[in-house]
Amino acid sequence: MDLAIETVKLTKHYGKKVGCTDICLRVSRGQIFGFLGPNGAGKSTLVKILMGLLFPTSGEARLLGKPLGDKKIRRKIGFLPENFRYHDWLTCRQLLEFHASLYGMSNADKKRHIPRVINKVGLTGRENQKICTYSKGMQQRAGLACALLPDPELLFLDEPTSALDPLGRRDVRNILVDLRASGKTIFLNSHLLSEVEMICDTVAFISKGTVIRQGNLDELRSAEIIVEMRFKGMNEQIRNALSSIASSFTIEGDTVIASVSREEDIPLLAEVVIQCGGSLYELNRKRSSLEEMFISMVREGDNNAGHY
Repeated sequence: MDLAIETVKLTKHYGKKVGCTDICLRVSRGQIFGFLGPNGAGKSTLVKILMGLLFPTSGEARLLGKPLGDKKIRRKIGFLPENFRYHDWLTCRQLLEFHASLYGMSNADKKRHIPRVINKVGLTGRENQKICTYSKGMQQRAGLACALLPDPELLFLDEPTSALDPLGRRDVRNILVDLRASGKTIFLNSHLLSEVEMICDTVAFISKGTVIRQGNLDELRSAEIIVEMRFKGMNEQIRNALSSIASSFTIEGDTVIASVSREEDIPLLAEVVIQCGGSLYELNRKRSSLEEMFISMVREGDNNAGHY
């Protein structure tokens, strides 16, 4: 397998506090990879290590087949941080010219690449406006243009659609899908799970600094069966019985949403509700959404992780 990213027990400690620990990831080239977790889970710490902005406490990583810090590989990587701030007195074109100089681009490359990325992110006609006049969404587009300047083989994006309206998010999705079609690899941090679900090939879930599950998105969905039941008469006996069958479940009024790993567990759920005195009105098998998987896995990670 030709890997764009490989990490082996990558760990970062801030004194006694754990940023991330024993992170083992394998991301194939030509994929959109979603890295998911709640705030403070360690997502940004890992990205900063891979970008060379932080040094790991222990562990190893390789990007595009080379160890971290390889200067030639850095020229093949683009990065859009979450909380970026650009020189707001510059125009977008001036900003891109500045970043092109930082990349070491020749004048010929600047003339070729700057119009290309301006058009790619939808800022044609506004490239000569100052950044301070841009909306948050337009600034997000300008940041993405900076990340795309070197025509990177590997692109790290931290919440790239957080400031965009639905049309802007669709435009960015289309850009990322086009980049994947051209062989690029995209490492995507995002809280917008519906966006990730639409475009990612593989995902990893991180909780309290530890990766709790990773794999192909469709395979992860099929490995977890979501069952929605509506019944009256919830009691402690039913709760205990559900806990013994379901990997997790949530209760909202008369509705229970349970996660099970086997088809055979579905009739057992109905059986325990009735046997324990409940009145079952409805039972439906649901397709597991990324949001449901995310909540279930993070709760599982909270129960199993010993950090903080």
